[in-house]
Amino acid sequence: MIAASMEVIWWILVLLLMFAGLVGTVLPFFPGTILIFAGAVLNYFTLHSVGGITILVLAAWMLLAQIFDVASGAIGAKWSGSTRWGVIGGIVGAIVGLFFGLIGLFVAPLLGALIGEILGGKGPRPAIRSAWGTFLGTTAGLIVKLIIAVIMVGWFAVAALLP
Repeated sequence: MIAASMEVIWWILVLLLMFAGLVGTVLPFFPGTILIFAGAVLNYFTLHSVGGITILVLAAWMLLAQIFDVASGAIGAKWSGSTRWGVIGGIVGAIVGLFFGLIGLFVAPLLGALIGEILGGKGPRPAIRSAWGTFLGTTAGLIVKLIIAVIMVGWFAVAALLP
């Protein structure tokens, strides 16, 4: 009886981590794919519904999502012809944007890249182009992270539910 109720509690914790991870991919301060991975690891050690291969695959997806998260804004800025000033401004803006919610995650890197380019000596038009590239990169990174999070949850569900 106690073992069965503990199993239910473990499943609730795993599912809460998975759900929080999905939500966390689009909200600031929530390490989305890390929470999904934590749910899978919790399952691995408590319920044994998934195996080591699933944990390794999910770890790889999680690392890929983290790389996209860090690099996407800078890649977008570089793609649009941004200078080092714009890239630094975009990164500083992204960090500052964390404190201003979802809108801050999109607006602050754009403003940071714009200010960085202007401080670096670019005129308004090229600075706006660089800022736009940062915005597109950040948006693309968010979409990729969300896709990876859905893949991770799907992989976990299949591995946990199929024998």
